[in-house]
Amino acid sequence: MEKITSFTINHLTLLPGFYVSRKDPVGDQIITTFDIRMTRPNFEPVMNTAEIHTIEHLAATYLRNHKEYGSKIIYFGPMGCRTGFYLLMAGDYSSAEMVPLLTSMFEFIRDYQGDVPGACARDCGNFRDMNLPMANYLADKYLREVLYSISEERLVYPD
Repeated sequence: MEKITSFTINHLTLLPGFYVSRKDPVGDQIITTFDIRMTRPNFEPVMNTAEIHTIEHLAATYLRNHKEYGSKIIYFGPMGCRTGFYLLMAGDYSSAEMVPLLTSMFEFIRDYQGDVPGACARDCGNFRDMNLPMANYLADKYLREVLYSISEERLVYPD
């Protein structure tokens, strides 16, 4: 079998950033897949499932309710390696043009207090596995270390 695209990225040189992972034609549309890399693969500790789960609930809620992009959101979810998330959107986008959306999403997560949307037995299959304080912390860290001063090397995959 051929290696899938995401396994061809050099994870030894990949820095936390916001990358276009792929663009796929579906009918007359383009689906853009973004790689939201929050930790440096194979160098930093991975995120724990509780904070990943919390970020997933908050980000999906924020994105699907976004006035401009809500109808374009196809999927937001964690990477199996626990170093980040994938965001799939209907449309042909660059990572640079979506930085404002991502920044506002992570500011929402950083500042969020209260009950996590969907974190109850009726709405979620593992509602007890949540950690809002760590989700707040990781969102703040990603904003400070990546998004607020994002450079080209954190917007385009390394060779």
